[in-house]
Amino acid sequence: MTKTCVRVALMMAGCLVMALKPVVSAAEDTRPNILLIMADDLGFSDLGSYGGEIETPTLDQLANEGLRMSSFYVAPTCSPTRSMLMSGTDNHLVGLGTMAEVLPFSPQLHGRPGYEGHINEKAHSLPALLRDAGYNTYMAGKWHLGKAPAQDPYNFGFDRVFALLDGGASHFKPIEGSEVRVENVTYRENGADVEVPDDFFSTEFYTDKLISYIEADRENGKPFFAWAAYTAPHWPLHAPEAYITKYRGRYDHGYEAIREQRIDRLMASGLFAEPFAPARPAEVKHKRWDELTEDEKALQARKMEVYAAMVDHLDANIGRLFSFLKDIGEYDNTVIVFVSDNGAAGEDHAKGYSPGDEHTNNALDNIGHRGSNVNYGFRWAEVSATPFSLVKGTSAEGGIASPAIVRLPARLQSEQPVSVTREVGRVDDLLPTFLEIAQTDLPGDSYQGEPRFPTTGQSLLPVWQGTSQSRTEAFGGEMFGQSYIRKGDWKLRSAHAPDGTPASLYRPYEWKLFNLAEDRGERRDLSDIFPDKVEELLVEWRRYADWAGIPDASQ
Repeated sequence: MTKTCVRVALMMAGCLVMALKPVVSAAEDTRPNILLIMADDLGFSDLGSYGGEIETPTLDQLANEGLRMSSFYVAPTCSPTRSMLMSGTDNHLVGLGTMAEVLPFSPQLHGRPGYEGHINEKAHSLPALLRDAGYNTYMAGKWHLGKAPAQDPYNFGFDRVFALLDGGASHFKPIEGSEVRVENVTYRENGADVEVPDDFFSTEFYTDKLISYIEADRENGKPFFAWAAYTAPHWPLHAPEAYITKYRGRYDHGYEAIREQRIDRLMASGLFAEPFAPARPAEVKHKRWDELTEDEKALQARKMEVYAAMVDHLDANIGRLFSFLKDIGEYDNTVIVFVSDNGAAGEDHAKGYSPGDEHTNNALDNIGHRGSNVNYGFRWAEVSATPFSLVKGTSAEGGIASPAIVRLPARLQSEQPVSVTREVGRVDDLLPTFLEIAQTDLPGDSYQGEPRFPTTGQSLLPVWQGTSQSRTEAFGGEMFGQSYIRKGDWKLRSAHAPDGTPASLYRPYEWKLFNLAEDRGERRDLSDIFPDKVEELLVEWRRYADWAGIPDASQ
C-alpha cells in the first residue's frame, strides 16, 4: 500500500468513527475537562501502584479510583513522544525522526523530511483542535519541540502557556554565569521570553502556573484541556531537602535488592495476566552493586535517594493540583491521564553532554541541591524499568513501555468499570481519544487549507471503558537506528544498551523476535525457532519504514 493510500484510509476511518458526534453549544457545554499529566524519564515501576517503593499516595489513589494500563507505549525518547502526542501521528513524519540534540552527530539525516529536529508545519495540533472545539487550552512545563515562532507552544494552539523550550534544565533557578547546558535554557510565557523567580523550583512552579491559568478562565463556561508537562524526575537530580532527608538510607542495599522487591510487588499487582520471567540485567560495562567500592555505593545510594525524593515531590504537587480541582468542583468532571514520556534514563549526561564548570558542586553532601549536576545512571535506570529490558533510548520494553493511569468521570465509565487493562495503547492514540471525549471530529489531511498528516492513533476511550479491544494491525517505531515492529503478541526488535556516545547511536540492525504474551521481559529470542514469523514481521517493518520515511528500511 502506498503512503498516500495509507493516509487516505486512516483519514476515512477516523471520519467514519467521528461523523455522528454532536455539536455542543457554549451555553450547554458540560463536556468533561481533560487533564494530561506527563512525567519526564519516569520508569515503569517507580510508582507504588506499579510496584515501586517510592511513596506516591496521590497517583496510587488515582489508580484505585481509575484504571492502570500495562501496555501503554511511547517513543524511546522525550521530544519524539511529545511530537506524537501533539500531532496524533508518527514522529518521523512531523519533524522528530530523531532528536535535535543528535542531528549534529548524524549527517546522514540532514535535509531529510521529517528530521528537522522540531515539530514541522505538517503536524496537526492537539491544543488548536481542542480550542476550535470550544476548550480552554493550557500548558505548563517542558515543550522541547522547537524554539522558532512557528513552533512556539503559544502559537501552536495554547491559550495560556508557560514553557521550558529546552529538553532539560536545572530544577532550581539557573545559575547566572554557569556554562553548564542545563543552566542555559529558555523559559517563555505566552510567546515572550521570561526569567524565573529566585525561589523557582520546577515542579512547584509549573503546578502553580497551571492552577492560575485554570482559575483565570473559570467564569467563561468552557471546559479545559490542561497539559502538566513536568520535568521531574529528569536529570539533573534535584529535590527539596525535606524530601531528600526522607529517603536517607533507603537504597543502601543496592540495585539488585530493590529490583527484586519491585518484581515481587509487580507480579502480585494484577497488572499482568500471568507472572513472567523479568528481564535479566544487561551485560554492559556498568558495575553491579557488589563490584562497587564503599565510596561508590554511598554515591549511588545518594543519587537514588534524590531520584526517589523527586518522584515523591512530584506526586505531592499532583496532589495539590487535584485538591484545587476538588475545591472548584471540577475534579469529578475531569478526565485525568498520567503517563511518562519514555523509559527510565540510563545515559550519563554528566559526561560529554553537559560538562561541569566552576559553578558545579557534585560533592556527596550537595547532590540534589542547586549547583549539582548528576544523573542516577544505567543500573538504577534498570531498576526503574523493572521488569522490562533495557532503558530510555531503546526499542526494548524498558525504553518504550510507560506507566499509564486513567480516571474517567462517572458518566464516561461503563457499568462495570475497568481497573486494569492489558490492551495496547500508544501516545499517538491520545489525540483521537481526547477529541472523542470533546465530541469533535478527527482532522483529515489539512487544517485551515494547509496540508497536514492525518492521525495514525486510535481512540482509547472504548478500551478504557472495557467495551473494545485495542489495535490489531501492526505498528512500529524507531529511534537512533533502534527499531521495532509489533503485531498482536509478536514483537521484532533491534535494540542495544546506550553507551552515551551520540556518534555511535546508529548501528546495523540485529533483529530478535519475542512473544510478549509469554515474555514481556524479552529474555528468549525466538527468531531461530520461528523464521516465518520473522519474515512476516520484516514485511510489516519495511512497509512501515517506507511509509514513515525511515532510512535504511531494506536492512
